[in-house]
Amino acid sequence: MPHSQLITQLQENLQVAYRQAIDADAKLDELKKAGHAKFVAIFTQDQGFEAQSNRFSPYVQELAQEMTQLPTDTDALAPALEQFVRKLGVLLQTLQAFKAQAK
Repeated sequence: MPHSQLITQLQENLQVAYRQAIDADAKLDELKKAGHAKFVAIFTQDQGFEAQSNRFSPYVQELAQEMTQLPTDTDALAPALEQFVRKLGVLLQTLQAFKAQAK
């Protein structure tokens, strides 16, 4: 499969997102206990996610599920990868921004 290196890199980035989401969700729990973090969802639906959560983990889980369902047909794989990469990028950027603001 010609996209095997790309898929491997995406899996590694998803693992990074998972580890960062655990830390971010713990920080969000602390903020909620302190009376902050009073929002309904991190991402809006127009950002491509089906999940609606005030924690990062459901978004990572959604991407992990999508990773397992990527088409094997080369013609269908390209648009699926484009959407996946876009969502993963938004997730990683948001996690990084949250980490920077939470310091």
